[in-house]
Amino acid sequence: MKVIILAGGLQSTISHEREGIPKPMVDIGGKPLLWHIMKHFSEYGLTEFIICGGYKVDMIKEYFMDFYIYDSDITVDLKNNTIEVHKKRTEDWKVTVVDTGLFSATGQRVSKIEKYVDGDFLVTYGDCLSDINIRLLVETHYHEKKLATIAMVKPSGREQLLPIDAEGKLDFSNAIRVENDHAWINGDCFVFSKKIFKYLMGNHDLEKELFGKLTELQQAATFKHYGFWTAIETRRDLVEAENLWNAGIAPWMKA
Repeated sequence: MKVIILAGGLQSTISHEREGIPKPMVDIGGKPLLWHIMKHFSEYGLTEFIICGGYKVDMIKEYFMDFYIYDSDITVDLKNNTIEVHKKRTEDWKVTVVDTGLFSATGQRVSKIEKYVDGDFLVTYGDCLSDINIRLLVETHYHEKKLATIAMVKPSGREQLLPIDAEGKLDFSNAIRVENDHAWINGDCFVFSKKIFKYLMGNHDLEKELFGKLTELQQAATFKHYGFWTAIETRRDLVEAENLWNAGIAPWMKA
């Protein structure tokens, strides 16, 4: 199963060191946020990725083109213009980077990579870290037999709540008032059937248009994740993630 990563938003403003870069390329422990996300999925045997780029997509392309150099020791012979790589270290990944446009909405970005997808697939955002059990998420998707399965996580207090009814199903038809103990938010990690592309016409967001349509058709399943989840949206979020990594207790990495 391929993993689609939405990495096309505008420039990051959360890193003082490297302003003007795509947010998925901000550093956490010397590695781009994008690498941390991909590493989590690869721990479940998922090694094929499609990156939906936009703002400065060339920076993402260059990172993967030179990936093995970043993680290896090298000797550069300036006179002869040669590079010798010592102890080459890399990842067993296959990465496709696609320019999906600067101002495309999330649904349109996914629709633009249809030709690279040959079956059901995962979609996640390029600014979220979690310890979501991807194996259980995918198993839930196949068990429910819906067009989409949406990972739900507990809110930190600043996110928009998902409208979940008494049976645990999505209900976008009415505004539902919930107490915090029963509140859930979109975890920005989804499993989609390949049939989903017929519903991705036009420049619209996954959450605003697609999920509402799928709930009307009773084609949206949910997966509750009770563990760690964070969106890297502010400088504070970045520092907290960096501290977890430096302490050797990053929840998104298996021990």
